[in-house]
Amino acid sequence: MPRDQPPRLAVLPLGATEQHGAHLPTDTDAVIAAAVAAGLGERLSRAGGPGGHPPMTAEVLPAQPFGASGEHAGFAGLASIGTEALVAVLLELGRSVCEWAERLLIVNAHGGNLEALAAAVPRLRAEGRDVAWFGCATAAGAGDTHAGRGETSIMVALDPGRVRPERAEAGCTRPIGEILPELRAGGVAAVSPNGVLGDPRGADAEEGRALLDRNIAAAEEAVLQWEPAPDGRLAAPRVAWAANRGAGRD
Repeated sequence: MPRDQPPRLAVLPLGATEQHGAHLPTDTDAVIAAAVAAGLGERLSRAGGPGGHPPMTAEVLPAQPFGASGEHAGFAGLASIGTEALVAVLLELGRSVCEWAERLLIVNAHGGNLEALAAAVPRLRAEGRDVAWFGCATAAGAGDTHAGRGETSIMVALDPGRVRPERAEAGCTRPIGEILPELRAGGVAAVSPNGVLGDPRGADAEEGRALLDRNIAAAEEAVLQWEPAPDGRLAAPRVAWAANRGAGRD
């Protein structure tokens, strides 16, 4: 990556490797995070956008595909490193990347990573490194938070060959707020035998592209504002969208 000047921003997509029902691949979260990060990099490189910003150089890093996914224990395909290990990974990556980039943005597409992000990013900032994170919004509604219509539509838009619509089945469609105590106590298996939180049937590529575009636009606005909350999270209040903003059980 030889350059006359270092990039102003590095972008690290953060996902997970876990079951997404019988119809989606286990790396769905990493694929979505990488797509949002790539789209963000492209938008920032062009002049315009919110406030008519000048072009910004952004280096999009390879996705970190392993996260904290203990809530998916009992399902085949799980490869979780847990919260403690993820905190250590994020700290080391943040310290390394900030040796050459002015800022680091972590684009997260898995709700199970939130505890690690809230621990690692403020610590990096306390060390003098300008790091923040952005939460992707993949839910199509309160009862659609994992492998449901939202994530499936995005994957149909991004990589339809890896989606098996004939195997898509509805799972638990109760609102996330209602099932959260059961999720915390017994994981996804306690509320959904097939691992799905939502109904992926009828997922649509056009819906997926629209959802993906809203994530990218929100990430762009958040980066341009760059106002990290105490937990290091960026938000884009002027972008109106109904979603979980990365806080669901992706």
